Amino acid sequence: MEHPTAEAPVTVKDLRKTFGGQTVLNGVDLEAAQGETVAVLGRSGTGKSVLLKLLVGLQSPDSGSIRIRGQEITKLEENRLNELRKKMGFLFQQAALYDSLTVEQNVEFPLMRHTRMAPGERRQRVRELLADVGMEKDLEKLPSQISGGMQKRVGLARALALEPDIVLFDEPTAGLDPITAGEIGKVIVQLKQKRKITAVVVTHDVRGARKFADRLVLLRDGRIVTEGTFENLQKSRDDFVVQFLRDG
Repeated sequence: MEHPTAEAPVTVKDLRKTFGGQTVLNGVDLEAAQGETVAVLGRSGTGKSVLLKLLVGLQSPDSGSIRIRGQEITKLEENRLNELRKKMGFLFQQAALYDSLTVEQNVEFPLMRHTRMAPGERRQRVRELLADVGMEKDLEKLPSQISGGMQKRVGLARALALEPDIVLFDEPTAGLDPITAGEIGKVIVQLKQKRKITAVVVTHDVRGARKFADRLVLLRDGRIVTEGTFENLQKSRDDFVVQFLRDG
């Protein structure tokens, strides 16, 4: 007797979204399996960031299905959607740290807001998270006192504060030099191995994605052109795929 296949933590089917008559996503199907890191690539304006906002419920699709941990989020009431969001981490493109809070306070913020942890327990948790991203020596610094790459690391630690099993990344290496971008990629891999998270990473960085992603998905004009490992994509004879991999 065959056992039914477990549903992937992130499942998108026939997703469509338009803005002002312009089609941004046009029938997108996407899955991210348990513990898998999926990189969604494409040029600017191809709908990558819109896809992330739809996955976290910040925007609503025109049609299609979005299931997170088996729940159809397009039909959830706001309070239930907020509960689901607490189990998801989101790393914004600009890290989105609070300027007036220290590194430690930024990471502690979601723990203060959403848990009943005692102060000592919160501090211990924060220091463990910052150690995971190599920022444990910068607890007292303000965001303005650390580099862009370090801010991304702090943002990632904060995204993991509530122990989500799904994490969404919006251009995690954007604006970073190649060395710093590579370091961020290594952190993503290490966290995936340690915490077994499922991740969807929106990026235009082909070099980075090939190192930290299990599978690459290439968007063009709101549709998925191709998907697979980097090695699979390299075998493509599609002109757009070949050029994108070469230029990226």
